[in-house]
Amino acid sequence: MAALIVAAWAGLLAYLLAFYEPNWRTPWPYLLALLQMHLYTGLFITAHDAIGTLTAGLFAFNWFPRMLPKHHAHHRHVGTEADPDFHDGRHPGFLFWFVRFAWNYVTVAQVLLMALTYNVLKLFFPQANVIAFWMVPAVLATLQLFYFGTYLPHRGEHAPDNPHKSRSQLRQHIWAFVSCYFFGYHYEHHDQPYLPWWRLWRAKEAAS
Repeated sequence: MAALIVAAWAGLLAYLLAFYEPNWRTPWPYLLALLQMHLYTGLFITAHDAIGTLTAGLFAFNWFPRMLPKHHAHHRHVGTEADPDFHDGRHPGFLFWFVRFAWNYVTVAQVLLMALTYNVLKLFFPQANVIAFWMVPAVLATLQLFYFGTYLPHRGEHAPDNPHKSRSQLRQHIWAFVSCYFFGYHYEHHDQPYLPWWRLWRAKEAAS
């Protein structure tokens, strides 16, 4: 599954950068950018499932050894001050929460490497293609991951008997896959964190 996602991401990116001539007056380049966004999200989900150094690096030069302890802290201390994925307790709105989330994970080294890579890529490929199909999908995928994998599941109050302080979206497997590789089934993920993403729908079926 990991090899399929990496191959699809790399193959589509190579095509979009080297061969595709977008007609911005048609919907196709925008749909292809969204598809590349979805594959970027797949890279991160694959890294999350612990095939991490390669796929985390391909997603905007994330460093897996740095991410791993933070994610374990999220699972151990979910919804508390010790949770690096949670809001600060005073600003639970989407924007402030996202800024705190990004601050905990994005590094100066990542930004510099992204800037360097951008300047190298635009020497070989059309600048518009580099922005539309390499840079923008990575940013949108970050928002997608945060919105469907952190904000929606953990926002608001949770029942006292909810040990994971997580909610799960309604059972709709196609939308669950398209939105965030089944991570909208977030209670199931916290309840069985050893499950790879492609088995979360079965956990949702069992819970329904």
